Amino acid sequence: MAEKEVILTPDGLAKLEKELEHLKTVRRREVAARIKQAIEFGDISENSEYDDAKNEQAFIEGRIASLEKMLRNATVVDEDNLDTDRVTIGSKVRLKDLARESEFEYTLVGSAEADPSQARISNESPVGKALMGRKVGEIVEVRAPVGTLRYKIVAISR
Repeated sequence: MAEKEVILTPDGLAKLEKELEHLKTVRRREVAARIKQAIEFGDISENSEYDDAKNEQAFIEGRIASLEKMLRNATVVDEDNLDTDRVTIGSKVRLKDLARESEFEYTLVGSAEADPSQARISNESPVGKALMGRKVGEIVEVRAPVGTLRYKIVAISR
């Protein structure tokens, strides 16, 4: 089975690489030291410090494997060549909520970089899917649990 392509912006790539490096160099050593210290306490069969450290080690190793897989399958968006005529990954899109008459801005990113609290939405999210390939002036409709949301695309930029 083919592995899923991970679409990243240059910033997203840098963040994942930095996290991977930190986990491999700093966190691995810290956890190894915790495990060593817990073993020195004696019987590890009833040693909660040892169990906690081993669980943390498993989590870190899982995250490292996940990050390595993402980076292996990464396609980086060339932000210098982004088309501002249509919404694509890497686009900043200014939207007007037609029901509330309010405006806001999202940056479309791949699912690995999505962070709604930072207005970075995935191209795979309902809003992201609705926006992909659209132009300024178009109205998009998004089905949501609260009903159908209607947005007008006000601007597209890099």
